Amino acid sequence: MSTTPPNRYQLTDLLRIMARLRDPKDGCPWDIRQDFRSIVPSTLEECYELAQAIEHGDFSHVAEELGDVLFQVVFYAQLGAERDLFSFDTIVDTLASKLVRRHPHVFAEGEIEGVVTQRSSVESVKASWEAIKRDERRAKSQGGVLADVPLALPALSRAQKLQKRAAMVNFDWPDTRAVLAKLEEEIAELRAAMAAGQQDEITEEMGDILFSCVNLSRHLGEDAEATLRRASGKFERRFLAMEASAAAAEKDLQTLSAEELDALWEAAKASVSRQSS
Repeated sequence: MSTTPPNRYQLTDLLRIMARLRDPKDGCPWDIRQDFRSIVPSTLEECYELAQAIEHGDFSHVAEELGDVLFQVVFYAQLGAERDLFSFDTIVDTLASKLVRRHPHVFAEGEIEGVVTQRSSVESVKASWEAIKRDERRAKSQGGVLADVPLALPALSRAQKLQKRAAMVNFDWPDTRAVLAKLEEEIAELRAAMAAGQQDEITEEMGDILFSCVNLSRHLGEDAEATLRRASGKFERRFLAMEASAAAAEKDLQTLSAEELDALWEAAKASVSRQSS
């Protein structure tokens, strides 16, 4: 027998809570003041907090973070309903219709319970998925290959998505060696711009290097955003360990020489490596 207590609230309760929060007379002053644009930063923040909980394996908080993301959806649904633009039911219907439409290899004849007996390969599913999305873009008068790649995406993720779209029409490097050669070329061009002291050129070449790094990551089968987040996390852990060592020795990092900082850094790298092994 399960000892888990029954849930007190359901989705209908959550929708009602949101309506109460937005009630012009008795609702929350902060929630009443919000609009579509004002809650976008909160939406992005909640998504990043969810990603962080998953990356850290902090599954005790994943459900909570998922709830926070769901609340953002419910908030937008309430705003849409108030202006007769759309409702939560509209969101669900649109999503369900899109999922069924984009998975004909699962849902026979466009029915949720329709079963396709012939199994599809991953490659054929990807090809079908992209073809369906192209048709959807054409229906929205967004026929271009790069159409509908969101400007609000993090720069690394957007660069990767643009490159993947271009690769769909074979505008891509043939292999990893070619990408590496291009990266080395961009680095040489940055060196030349730095030697000439041309700040505009330095900025442009630095951007080309980052774009090439994303391309290399993609060719290696890595997600650039996730890879950089992992590297940033590793740097953060090592730097914190370095700070802790300096504090234990009653030393201030700002007063240490380059050699002393390097020694602390190497010790921190070894310490963090042992802890993670």
